[in-house]
Amino acid sequence: MSAFILIAAMLGGFTLSAQSSVNGALSRKTGTYETAFMTFATGAMILFLIILFFGDGNIFSIFDVPKWQLAAVWFGVGYLFLTVLAVPKIGVIATNVSTVIGQLTMGMIIDHFGWFGGIEIHLDWKRILAIVLMLLALRFIYVGNKKAQEQSA
Repeated sequence: MSAFILIAAMLGGFTLSAQSSVNGALSRKTGTYETAFMTFATGAMILFLIILFFGDGNIFSIFDVPKWQLAAVWFGVGYLFLTVLAVPKIGVIATNVSTVIGQLTMGMIIDHFGWFGGIEIHLDWKRILAIVLMLLALRFIYVGNKKAQEQSA
């Protein structure tokens, strides 16, 4: 089961890269807000059908959860909007590496303090070094992208 979940997560990463690229291209023609809206509206319609036919929970229990948990919606909106905004300007790989660095950094902070009911995994020099090396990799990617753009212009 663990291997299946890892492969599923990797496939999720593949689809995010494809989505970033397609949304970036779409936003050049339709606009950033419009692209984000189309993505969420389409997703909402598809998920409505999935919930209608396969849902096993109670959608109205959303009114009973602690209100801070509803912030996840805004995080998703922010992620998609900022990705749609960034891809046309810095490219898919620089956007996705930046996203991963942000996810891992925030994940380390959340783990360190045990926020949101998680376990505490304290920050150490190895984790900090990992982030620094990823930032260095991002710098190389960004500089490489700039040089490629200048050569093609």
